[in-house]
Amino acid sequence: MAVAEYYVPSGLLHHRSRTGLAIRQYFQGTSVPNYAAFGALAVVFFVAVFAHQIAPYDPLVPAGAAMAPPNADNLLGTDTVGRDVLSRVLVGMQASWFGALAVVGIGALFGGLVGLVAGAVGGWFDAVLMRITDAFLALPGPILALAVVAALGRSYTNTLIGVAIVWWPLYTRIVRSEVRKLRSSPHMDAARVGGVSWWRLLRRHLLPGAIPVTIVTASLDIAALVLMLSSLSFLGLGAPQPAPELGSMSAQGLTYVFSAWWIPVMPAVAVALIAIVANFAGDAIRDRIRDR
Repeated sequence: MAVAEYYVPSGLLHHRSRTGLAIRQYFQGTSVPNYAAFGALAVVFFVAVFAHQIAPYDPLVPAGAAMAPPNADNLLGTDTVGRDVLSRVLVGMQASWFGALAVVGIGALFGGLVGLVAGAVGGWFDAVLMRITDAFLALPGPILALAVVAALGRSYTNTLIGVAIVWWPLYTRIVRSEVRKLRSSPHMDAARVGGVSWWRLLRRHLLPGAIPVTIVTASLDIAALVLMLSSLSFLGLGAPQPAPELGSMSAQGLTYVFSAWWIPVMPAVAVALIAIVANFAGDAIRDRIRDR
């Protein structure tokens, strides 16, 4: 019996081979710890996205006896009113993870734009922008977050606003330094002599050159932001109860650390795991960008 033969265009095969080669080249030389870091990061991201679907119970509704120890029905036990600790920890991880990503995104976008313009224009305009940046750098993050929450009301969103206000200057400084270094490079001098417009230089040379250092800084900032947001929530600057936030959950269960240790300890462990994974993943991303 004849075997059916299927025609595959050679261009498609060539495209697939090039795509596979690019993927292999990108990950070539990646160490096992870096692979593990990327895998752990994927797990954390998956849990953060689908926290409500993964959680076995509603995090706001009692699911068992109050202060029940870890058991088959409640794997991490229950809190003081009988709510499932595992469900609350999963949803709290979602808030911590995406809160940190939001602050990093705002800081990288706004601060990076300010640094890009300041470094590209230079002169008095650069000096004015840097003095404004220095003024924001002098503001203490926790105190400003406390002031914002006091002015706008207690909520997790207002806490994020307070942290974001003092977080963007770091990206301004880093991007400005990178842009100024790129401006003095020989190929930029050749482009200016050749009559390339300022906008084209900014879009085709300065901006792409500043993106890698911004990505590295942002990836390394996630862990620090998770810890800061959890600390502020621990101090009572997060959303009011019964919202599941890791910091506030640990603070409320601190009284029961000897009688029901799982109530304050499990949220703290979740914060530590997120910070560790984010830190290792940031190091892995830095290594990959540096080696390319």
